[in-house]
Amino acid sequence: MQKRLRSRVMTKAMAPTRTRLIRNLVVSLRATSAGGYVLIVSLGVLLVAAVVIAWIGWASAPGTEVPAAGYFALAIGVGFSLMVGFGLMALVFASSRLGYDEPAELITPNHVENERDCA
Repeated sequence: MQKRLRSRVMTKAMAPTRTRLIRNLVVSLRATSAGGYVLIVSLGVLLVAAVVIAWIGWASAPGTEVPAAGYFALAIGVGFSLMVGFGLMALVFASSRLGYDEPAELITPNHVENERDCA
């Protein structure tokens, strides 16, 4: 019984409250510059335009059936896109863990410094 109560208390304590989420949203909106608002509005307009164009395209061809080759091409395209996306994300994680994303450092070979000293 006590374990069950503790888990509920921990869950409530760890879960962010609605007021905290709203407060964080208001703070981030106040910190956004005018350029940020322009970007948000322009991306919203582009999203609405894409939805409207998709709706018009869908409604303009009632009763049209897609052949089996079309579904096959769609499946191939989706599968290829997923493979490329998964592969690129794997490369991002691998390069981050292997240290390829570290800042560049100038490395001077020891033999070059020794040749300068001899000359």
